[in-house]
Amino acid sequence: MKKIFLNILSLVAALTMHAADGKLTVKMDCSPVKGDTIVAITIVNGQQVPTTFTGKQGKFDFTLDLEAISPVYFVEPGALRGDRQAVVYQILGVPGEEVTVSATTRERYDVDGPGYYRGFHEADLMMEQAHKDGKDIPQAITEFVKAHPDNEASIYFLSMIPDPEKMQQAYALLKPEVANGRFKSYYEGAYSQAKAQAEAEAEAAKKQAPGLPAPDFTLNDLDGKPLKLSSLRGKYVILDFWGSWCGWCIKGFPQMKEYYKKYAGKFEILGIDCNDSDKKWRDAVKKHELPWLHVYNTRESTVLSDYAIQGFPTKIIVGPDGKIVKTIVGEDPQFYTLLDELFSK
Repeated sequence: MKKIFLNILSLVAALTMHAADGKLTVKMDCSPVKGDTIVAITIVNGQQVPTTFTGKQGKFDFTLDLEAISPVYFVEPGALRGDRQAVVYQILGVPGEEVTVSATTRERYDVDGPGYYRGFHEADLMMEQAHKDGKDIPQAITEFVKAHPDNEASIYFLSMIPDPEKMQQAYALLKPEVANGRFKSYYEGAYSQAKAQAEAEAEAAKKQAPGLPAPDFTLNDLDGKPLKLSSLRGKYVILDFWGSWCGWCIKGFPQMKEYYKKYAGKFEILGIDCNDSDKKWRDAVKKHELPWLHVYNTRESTVLSDYAIQGFPTKIIVGPDGKIVKTIVGEDPQFYTLLDELFSK
C-alpha cells in the first residue's frame, strides 16, 4: 500500500459504520518508526481517540479496542504536533480480526493477516499494480470485484470509486452474503458520501462555469478596510482560496510569487483566507511574505458557498469584465500553463 499523507486533525469519520463490539489484534514491524512509541487513532462516536503503545525498534504487538469497522491510523507522536515527516499508516480496522502492518520505508507499507486482511492484501497488491500500469483505477476495482465476488475487502476499495453510479454497479457484482454481510453499513456510508460529493461537484461546476459573472463580495483587508471584488474590475484577478493550515496552499506560494513578479501589472491576486483565526491569517501572510492583496473571510461570509468551493487551494481566474475564466482546484501545473498562455504575449 502506498502511503497516504493525512492531516491528523481533520480525519474524516464519515465511514465509521456497523456497530460491533470487539478487539483488533495488531502486529507491526515498521523500521521507519524511529522511537519506541506508536499512537493508534480510532474513531469513537465521531471523535478521534488516540491510544499510545510501546514497542522496540519499530516492532509493536498490542490489542486495540474497536467498536466498529472504521479507519485506524498508526502514527508517530510527532504527527499529532504537525510534523509532516512523521510516519502515518492507515488501515481499515475490523473488530475480531488480526492484522500485520509491515514497512521498510515511509512511503510504502503492507497490510496482511488471516481472514479479512488476507483478502485485503490481495486487493491492495492489485491496486498497486494498476497504478504502476497506468490503468483506470475505478475500472480496475470493478474488474477485481467481478473476479473476486466473495472478497469482503472489495467493499473497502469500492469506496475509492468517485462515481456513485459506477460504485453501485460494482457493488452489485458481489455475492449476496458479502454484499449483505458485516460491511453493508460501511458500503452504505461510502455510497452516501460519494453521492453527496458528486452533487457538490456538480453544483460547483454550475457556479464556477467559464463565462459566468463572478459573485461580488466585500471583505476586510489587512488594514481592516473593506475591499470589494468589483473594485478590481478592468484587470485580471486571481481569487486564491487558501488557509495557513493547508499544506498544499503553502507549498504553492513560491511559484505563485515567481509568476506574480514575472507578469507584474498584468494581473492581481486576491488571497481569500479560509478557516483561520485573524491572527493566524496575518501571521501566515507575514511569514510567507505574500506581496498581493489579502482579505479575511469571516465565518459569517457566504463567499465559500457563493463560489461552491470544494477544496483547497482553489484558484479562480476572473477576467477584466468580471466573468469567470477558469477554476483550478489543487496545486496544479495547469494553472501556471494558463497564466503563460494569457500573459506571455
